[in-house]
Formats: sequence, structure tokens, C-alpha cells
Amino acid sequence: MDHSLQLNRASWDERAPLHAASKDYAIEQLVRDRDRLSDTVRFDLPLLGDIDGLDVIHLQCHIGTDTLSLARLGAQVCGLDYSAASLAEARVLAARCRTSIEYVESDVYAADKALPGRTFDLVYTGIGALCWLPRIEPWARTVAALLKPGGRLFLRDGHPMLMAVNEDHQDRLQLEYPYFEQQEPTVWHSDQTYVEADQRLAHSETHEWNHGLGEVISALLSHGLHLTTLVEHQSIPWEALPGQMIKGDDGEYRLREQPARLPLSYTLVAVKT
Repeated sequence: MDHSLQLNRASWDERAPLHAASKDYAIEQLVRDRDRLSDTVRFDLPLLGDIDGLDVIHLQCHIGTDTLSLARLGAQVCGLDYSAASLAEARVLAARCRTSIEYVESDVYAADKALPGRTFDLVYTGIGALCWLPRIEPWARTVAALLKPGGRLFLRDGHPMLMAVNEDHQDRLQLEYPYFEQQEPTVWHSDQTYVEADQRLAHSETHEWNHGLGEVISALLSHGLHLTTLVEHQSIPWEALPGQMIKGDDGEYRLREQPARLPLSYTLVAVKT
């Protein structure tokens, strides 16, 4: 098994129960209110459009809050993730909400092999996913393999320009990390996850990669998709730059000063020809 994959999967297995117990993922609100959507999917709605009746696969679905939200919009949804612990939490959530969702354990690059012969109307990838993938080209190949002709990819993720900024500087925007995809990962060491949790992580090392916007688009074009939407946003659903951001009523964080300086996230929609 690839060393980076092994490290990252161990981290996500450890984080999964902490995230399920955290108020940030709002599990209990989702269970109590059958019309509630995750903040992420609610933000996506204007560009996502009507998905009622569509066959949808959610790649890197984690504990399934966004997956459940897609199902509540009327889609038949399959969630895929490489973390067994994350899928266990996702299945519990779906059962508590009495919602039929199929979950499959697989690395993203092997998703089409884990679902042989299956194709979908929509491939959905939620925010904070692509940085865990070493290469963007095999991801684009997988997306194309999973889509029906005329099927659609919906991607919202952190902007690669933001990912190049060092968040430790709270008084300025300073580029210190790669914008373009690199062979070697950026290595992080932290015993804390990104939600409030009392427990410290034993698996504290993780590996990430950035992928430039042009690299993502070019990879999709090379596998037979054509771009229909590209929107850069001045917001992101976590405090990506501590000390420099304010949280809006929509749950999104924006730069406190001169927000037009930096794109924080982007939405990309592409269709398989």
C-alpha cells in the first residue's frame, strides 16, 4: 500500500467518530429535521440544480452528511470512501434517518473497478477532497469512467491559490506552498482535527497535494469532459486563514479585509461528451 495513502487513511479512520460527535457536522439536527441539508450542499444548490431522480455517486463522502443531503434532494445516491470508519458512521446516519444509501469502500482511483459496469448521471465531489489525491489525472480518468454519456461532474473545492497561502501568518497573505501539483507531498503534523474535539489524534502525520486550476481542467478535458461552469468564490466553509476571516450567516468564512484579493473556493461543472 502507498505510504501516503496508508497514513491518510489511518488519520481519517481516527477522525471519523470525532467528526460524527462534533456539533460542526450537525448530525443530531439532520436526524431531527428530515428537510435539513448540510451547509455544504445548501451552498451548492444554485449551481447544482435539480437532481431529483438522478443516479449520483459521491466520491470521498466521509461520514455521509452531504451524501444524505443529496438523497434528500431526490437522488439515488452511492457514497464512496476509503475510510472504513467513516463509512461506518455514514451508514449509522443513513439508518437513523431511514434513508436508503449505498456505501462502497474504495480508493477514488479504483472507484470504477469497485463498481464494475456502473455509470451515473452525476459525480459529486464535496469541498476539501482533491488535496488528498497525489495526482489529478487518474482522478479525472475515474470521473469519466463513472459518468454516463451526457452525465455531469459537480465539484466544489478549496481554491488552489488559497492552498498555497501559509495560514500561520495572521497579518498577511503569504504564498509559501506549491500552487502546482508536485511529485512529493506537503507533509503536515498535527494532533488536532479541524472540528472541536477533546481527543488528540494518535495518527498526526498527513500528506497533501495541491492541484492548479488549469491542471484540474486540462485533466478533465483530456478524458472527454467539457467545461460548462467555473465560478470562483470569495468564501469557504472553514476558517482557512485564522485571524483574518469572519463567518457569515450562511456558515461561510470570508476575508475580513479586502476579500477580493484572494479566491477561497471554486465550483466546477463539466459534462461527459
